[in-house]
Amino acid sequence: MSAKIYDYTKICDSVLSVDPKIRFAGVINERGRLVAGGMKENVEPIESEKDDEMIFMELALRVKMRKEFDKQLGPVNFALASRERALAISVIINDDILYVVAESDADYGTLPQKILEIINS
Repeated sequence: MSAKIYDYTKICDSVLSVDPKIRFAGVINERGRLVAGGMKENVEPIESEKDDEMIFMELALRVKMRKEFDKQLGPVNFALASRERALAISVIINDDILYVVAESDADYGTLPQKILEIINS
């Protein structure tokens, strides 16, 4: 059974426009490399480009580790990390990861559902 084909650029653009508090929407492959999307225009990054690379690789590893529990718990719908300076959401798309970063005061109750709706539309 083949995986559904997604337009990652379109998804990232849609996610960036769904909420003004979203700063970044990108797709990371299983090796931790950015393959689509990026920072919203006119937004100052919180971290350096080198830090981005480390965050992406760590995210890819974390996603692989979470899959170890899919049989017992079911697949992850999304993962959310609330930090002092940012809200980070990750969603699996095929073997890749949609990584979204928003302002720390973004609505973490509704934002993941809006992102899932974009992916599933």
